Amino acid sequence: VKEWPEEAPFAPEDFSREDPTNDRSFYTIPRLVYHIDEPAVASLTQYYRNNIQPGSAVLDICSSWVSHYPMEFPETMSRISGTGMSKLELKANDQLTDFEEKDLNMDPTLPYEDGTFDVVTCVVSIDYLIHPMEVLKEVNRVLKPGGKAIISQSNRCFPTKAISMWLQMNDRQHLELINGYFQYAGGFEPRKAFDITASGAGICDPMFIVEGVKSA
Repeated sequence: VKEWPEEAPFAPEDFSREDPTNDRSFYTIPRLVYHIDEPAVASLTQYYRNNIQPGSAVLDICSSWVSHYPMEFPETMSRISGTGMSKLELKANDQLTDFEEKDLNMDPTLPYEDGTFDVVTCVVSIDYLIHPMEVLKEVNRVLKPGGKAIISQSNRCFPTKAISMWLQMNDRQHLELINGYFQYAGGFEPRKAFDITASGAGICDPMFIVEGVKSA
C-alpha cells in the first residue's frame, strides 16, 4: 500500500482537465445509460446488498438516473438521498426519496446537517472532482460516527472531464489515490479496498471499492 506523506503532495495542475468549462453545460442533456457494463453493475449492487444494513440513511453523491442499489432498498432503507448534476436525471431515479441538484466542483459543500447519514456512496465519479478532499471532508461531516463512505471505481470515464493525474494512473494507482484523498480529508479509520470485478466468461469492466469508516 502506498504510504502518503503527511502533507498532500498535489499540485494545482494535477486537478486540471482538458475541458475546464462549467460542468452544467456538459450534463445539460440527460445521459440515461449505464456508465459501467451490466456485470459491473450487478457486482456493485450485490456489494451494497451485503454491506449496507437495513434501516440505514443513505446518501448517493454525484448521483444520476440510477444509483445501482438493490431493488428492495427504497423499502428497507430509512432514507435514500441524492445529489447530482442533472435535475432531470435525479427526477428519473426512482430509488431516491429526496434529491438536491448540486455541482460539487463549483461548491464542494453538501446540503445536509452534521451526522445525518449512515452510508454515503459515490459511483465511478470521484475522478471528475477537482476538490475531492474537500468533498470527502463534507462526506465525513454528514456521516454519523461509525458511518461509512463507499467509493466505487472502474476504468471508464469521460476523459475530457477527468482530472489530469487520474488519466495518467492505472487501476491500482487510482485506488491508492482515493486512499490518499481519505487520508488528507481526515476523520476516517484506515481504509479497506476490494476488487469486486465480476467473474466468468467474457470481458467485463473492472469494479473496485474503497471504503472509509468515520472515526467514532
